[in-house]
Amino acid sequence: MIRAKNKFSFETGRWHSTVVLVVILLYLCSFGSDRSFAAQRSSEVSVIKVHDGDTVTLMINGRMRKTRLIGIDAPEMDQRPWGRRAKEHLIDIMNHSDWMVTMETDKVVTDKYGRTLVYLWTKNNMLINELMVLDGYAVLFTIKPNVRYRERLTLAEKLVRQEKIGIWGPKGLKETPAKYRKKHPRKQY
Repeated sequence: MIRAKNKFSFETGRWHSTVVLVVILLYLCSFGSDRSFAAQRSSEVSVIKVHDGDTVTLMINGRMRKTRLIGIDAPEMDQRPWGRRAKEHLIDIMNHSDWMVTMETDKVVTDKYGRTLVYLWTKNNMLINELMVLDGYAVLFTIKPNVRYRERLTLAEKLVRQEKIGIWGPKGLKETPAKYRKKHPRKQY
């Protein structure tokens, strides 16, 4: 598995960059007085398949549903090598969460392709959408009105860009996934 420099390590459980940790912890602590997000989450669901860095199939109420992670855009599989790396990283996150996640929706529940739009949380209460950005495998991609965690995701992208991690590094992504899709249109990504 290819790992981004300065990222969160599941094995050690600590950041290699103390500055990033301090900023994130201070920001996350500010959510204490906000509305209770946990009350808006569903119970645990099983992850059946990881399609790419921002699309997974979940077992929801006994039915398999293709879902799209809200607020992020991972490289397309044809954007080599980053599409494959993003998918492998999301698989790594799922492995460390025993393929069980907590699902949360926002105001708009499905996209134009019929996928359920979700925020996913690990069993350790970490926002997977945010981890994909923080670890350098996805870019910010928010569409109103689904902007519940836009500030967190914006901060995550700002930090990872400053640290030049993953897709933001010297050999990073050449164009955003959205620009790539415009140049290479397909029916559905």
